[in-house]
Amino acid sequence: MQRVFGARSAWTLTGEGPIAIERDQHGVAHVRAQTEADLYRGIGHCHGTDRALQMLLMRIIGQGRAAEVLDGSDDMLSLDRFFRRLNLVGGADEELVKVPAPVQALAGAYCAGVNEALAESTPWELRLVGYRPTPWTPADLVLASRLAAFVGLAQSQGEMERLLVEMVQAGIPRTHLDELFPGLIDGIDLDLIARLTLGERLVPAALRWTSVLPRAVASNNWVLAPQKTKSGRALLANDPHLEVNRLPNVWYEVVGELGERFCIAATMPGLPSLLIGRTNDLAWGATYTFLDAIDSWIEDCRDGRYRRTQAGGDRWVPFSERIETIRRKGKPEVSLAFYENEHGVLDGDPQTPGLYLATRWASGSDSGAASLAASFAMLWAPDVAAGMEQLGRLEPSFNWVLADRHGNIGYQMSGRMPVRRAGWSGLGPVPGWDPENDWHGFVAPADLPRAYNPAAGFIATANDDLNHLGKARPINLPMGPYRAERIAALLAARDDWTTADVQAMQMDVRSPHAERFMAILRPLLPTTPAADILRTWDCSYDTASVGATLFERFYRGLVREVFGAVCGAEVVRHLVGETAILADFYYNLDRILLAERSVWFGDETRDAIFARVIARSLDGPLTAWGREQRVMMKHPMLGGRLPVWAGFDRGPIPLRGNRATIHQGQVYRSGGRVTSFAPSYRMVTDFAATCSHTSLAGGPSDRRFSPWYASEVDDWLAGRFKTLAPGSAPAP
Repeated sequence: MQRVFGARSAWTLTGEGPIAIERDQHGVAHVRAQTEADLYRGIGHCHGTDRALQMLLMRIIGQGRAAEVLDGSDDMLSLDRFFRRLNLVGGADEELVKVPAPVQALAGAYCAGVNEALAESTPWELRLVGYRPTPWTPADLVLASRLAAFVGLAQSQGEMERLLVEMVQAGIPRTHLDELFPGLIDGIDLDLIARLTLGERLVPAALRWTSVLPRAVASNNWVLAPQKTKSGRALLANDPHLEVNRLPNVWYEVVGELGERFCIAATMPGLPSLLIGRTNDLAWGATYTFLDAIDSWIEDCRDGRYRRTQAGGDRWVPFSERIETIRRKGKPEVSLAFYENEHGVLDGDPQTPGLYLATRWASGSDSGAASLAASFAMLWAPDVAAGMEQLGRLEPSFNWVLADRHGNIGYQMSGRMPVRRAGWSGLGPVPGWDPENDWHGFVAPADLPRAYNPAAGFIATANDDLNHLGKARPINLPMGPYRAERIAALLAARDDWTTADVQAMQMDVRSPHAERFMAILRPLLPTTPAADILRTWDCSYDTASVGATLFERFYRGLVREVFGAVCGAEVVRHLVGETAILADFYYNLDRILLAERSVWFGDETRDAIFARVIARSLDGPLTAWGREQRVMMKHPMLGGRLPVWAGFDRGPIPLRGNRATIHQGQVYRSGGRVTSFAPSYRMVTDFAATCSHTSLAGGPSDRRFSPWYASEVDDWLAGRFKTLAPGSAPAP
C-alpha cells in the first residue's frame, strides 16, 4: 500500500480475486476487478475509506439515534423524534428477501468492502463522542436509499401540502387559494380542514441538523442526439443542484473497470448504485421530478381508534401502536408512541377525540428492493431502451435522460406515483374514513412521462412540468419553467454543440424569470442612479452584478407586500426567510405577481404595487451579487465551531446565479440554518470519446487532513472540468 501525505494512493484488496485501487491526480479512485462482486466490494471499500464520517452520520440520523450517539440535547431529541416518526428502517430486512440471489450477493459484496475499511479506521470525530460503528449491512442500503429520496424530495412536497392546511386554518379565502393553487383544491373540503388539530407545524426546528443528509431538490439535465452535435455522436449533460455549503460533497466519483467493461460514475456513499454516469454503451443523468408521492388524510379519532365507513355504516378500527425508545447521552431515555394505519403515521393522539392528519409517503415502506436491483442492472444496460426500463423501476422520483453509443436519446420518469380517485390532485387532505380516498396501487412506469428519440433532437429537464409526456399526471407543484425554457432555447438555436459549449452553458446565469418582471418594472423605474443600474441590467446573476442585487430586493419585497397583506407580514417574512417555500415553489407566487389582475392585489393595480415596492427597494448599499450570495462550506460535525484557519470549513464562497438561472445559486435559511441550491456536481460526456468531464464542489475525501478534502473547490467555482477515463490512473 502506498500513501500520500497520510492518504491512500494505491492499494489492493482480496475478494474473489485481486481488486486493484489507485487514485488519479484528482484523488478519484479507479477500481479494477475481475468479477462484478469484486467491483462493488472495491467501491464499498473506497466509500468506507474516504467517506466513513458522512456514511455513519447519515445512518445515525436516519435511524433516529443522534441523541444516543452524538449528544443528548433537546435539539437532537427533536431530530430523533422526526426520523423515528418516519420509520425509514421499518421493513428493511423484509425488502432484501424480494431481490434475486445475485443482487443480494452484490449488495453483500459492497457491504463487505465498506466493513473492511471501517475495521481499519473509525473517523476520529466519532471516536471523540465514544462511537464505535457496527457493520454496514444490506438493510442500511435500504435506509440510505429511503433517506436520500425523502430529505428534500418528498419532504418539500409534504411541506407545501402542510402550508395549504395552515393557510386554510388561518382563514385565507378560497378565492385566494384557488389562484395560488389553480385547479388543485377542487373537491377539497376546506371547512373540514379548518377543524383539524395540528401537531407539527411547517418545518420542524429539528431539521437544522439534516445538513448531513443529501437534499436533492433541483437539477438540470439534457441530452443531444447526433444531429445536434459537432462530433455526430450523442452528448449528455447533468448538474444536480444540492447543498454546496457542506464538506464533503454529497457525491463520490469512481471509475470502475471489469475487464473491457467500464463505468464512470457519481455515487452516493452508503449506496452501491451508479447514480449518474456512463458505461461503454450508455450514459444517464437525473433531476428531481416533484412527483407527488406523499399524501395526507383526515382521520376522525376517538378512544385510540379511527372511523371507517363501509356499506353506509361506520366502524371504529384500532390504530397500530409503535413504541420507540430514544436513548439520550447523560439524560433519561424517552419513549414515544406513534399511531399508524393504512394512511401512514398520525399527527396526534387518537385517545383524544378529534380530527387529525395521517400522512403516508409512497417510498417510506415496502420499498428498496426494486431500486437496488435496477441500480445494479445499469452497469450492463446495452442501450437507451434498456436503461429506460431499468430506471423506470426505481422507487424514488427522478427525471432520467439517457444517451447511448448508437445515437439514441431518451427520457424516463421514475417514482411510485399513487393511483388516487378521480378528481383528487393529492395536494390537499381528504377524509380518511371514505375507502374511495385510499390509494389504489401505483402507476406503471410506462404510464409515467417518457420520450424516445424526439424529433427536436434534444431532451431537457429542469424540475419543470413534464406531465404532457405521460399518460399519468404525477406533478402538481413543479418548479418554475424558466430554467427549462432557457435550456431549450439555447439547444434549439444550433446544431454543432461540443463538450466545451455545453460546459459553458452549465455556467449560464441569465434569468428568464427576471426578464419577465423587468418588462413590467422597467417603465415604472424612477430617475435615480440606483434605478439606472437596474434599468440597464441584462438580467444576469454574475457575482459582480449590482443589478441582480437590486432586483432581488424588489422581488422579495414584492412577495412580502402582496402576500403579507393577506397572510400577515410576519407569516410571509417567516416563509420567505426561514423555509424553502420561496426557493422551491416560487412559480405559484409568480403566476399571481405577473398577472394584470388578482384578488391578492385587493383594490390596487399591479403597476401601482410594483411602483411602491421598487421605490423602497432602491434604497440601501449598491453591493455586488457575489457579496450577497456567500456561503461557508462546513464540516458535518465541527462546522462553525472552529476558526476558519483550522481548515475544517472553507469560504465564504460567492455563488453565481439564482432560482431561475441554468447555474442555479440560491442561499436561504430553512429549519434554522443556512442552506443552498447550486450545481454540486457537473458532468458532460460525448460518445465520441470514452471519457466524462466532471467538476465536484468539494473533493473525494471527508478527512480534513487529506489532500483531497476540498481539492476541487477552486476549479468548481471557476467552471473548470477534469477528465475521467478508464485506463491507467496517473499517480498523484
